[in-house]
Amino acid sequence: MKIQELKLKGLKLIIPDIFPDSRGFFLESFREERYRDAGITCSFVQDNHSYSSKGCIRGMHFQSEPGQAKLVRCAQGKIFDVAVDIRPESPTYGQWEGVVLDGTTHQQLFVPVGFAHGFCVLSDHAHVMYKVSTVYDPQHEKGFRFDDPDVAIRWPLDQVVCSERDKQNPSFRDLETLLIRK
Repeated sequence: MKIQELKLKGLKLIIPDIFPDSRGFFLESFREERYRDAGITCSFVQDNHSYSSKGCIRGMHFQSEPGQAKLVRCAQGKIFDVAVDIRPESPTYGQWEGVVLDGTTHQQLFVPVGFAHGFCVLSDHAHVMYKVSTVYDPQHEKGFRFDDPDVAIRWPLDQVVCSERDKQNPSFRDLETLLIRK
């Protein structure tokens, strides 16, 4: 396993060792001590799995209290995965970074507390699986518009599909009073 530090402090791209043979492949998708040795020290308490069709955008989401770290992977298909720094004291506040995750390379994105997260599906369908550090709490679920001009995420699709809730999310600027301050 290799860990690549990304541009925004705290984001990490995890590149697993894959062992292919005539039957398919094997990989280790998580081992606590290896991740801890790489600086990922949070405990994961819930696993989530989403299935989406091409053009679907899910995002930009975060938990306001106590915050939520995510370890994201695309088990099948291909996605453009995005994290936005929502730490007001950070020098990269409001900046985003995106990586392609797919069911071939099996790379993972670690998104620490203090980031909003979202993705769009580039393949016909995608299975996205992610571990989270706190249990989902609908009272603390927050988000902002995936197409917010102040953040200016460059999604690699022209036609997108998203939920009504995501379409109604406030702007990034309107969320400043809710953002995590750590």
